Amino acid sequence: MVRARFHYVPHTADMAYVAYGNSFGEAIENAAGALLSIILDVKKLEKARGKVRRIDIRETAESIEDLAWFVLQDILSKREIGGLNAFAFKVGKFSHNGKFSMRGELICKETTGDFLLMEVKAVTPHGLEVNERKGTFSVKVVVDI
Repeated sequence: MVRARFHYVPHTADMAYVAYGNSFGEAIENAAGALLSIILDVKKLEKARGKVRRIDIRETAESIEDLAWFVLQDILSKREIGGLNAFAFKVGKFSHNGKFSMRGELICKETTGDFLLMEVKAVTPHGLEVNERKGTFSVKVVVDI
């Protein structure tokens, strides 16, 4: 059983965190949660009134690390381009049939209010790690702020 969803770790110039899950999908959901929590006041946003919208995220990659990077960068891009008040990501399907694939939904809220905490420029592939130990997955992520 996983205790913490994620925690932030020291980094010299940017911001880094490690997300955990009992599956790779759950670890990615938690990594997305950590990313969105850097950008937006997610707790305040979840409590705000407004219509919930779901944005499709689909990625395929040669490696599990690239898949994590592609999914998180897609979440960041769609949030920024659409000005979305995104507060969660839910994995619908994860598969590995020669290539790694993931489909999920970025969950957003159509509401007014100031939820922005900080701008994130990019999710960096440098330093991104995916590990599995005794049934617990971890994803280490560095974001350029």
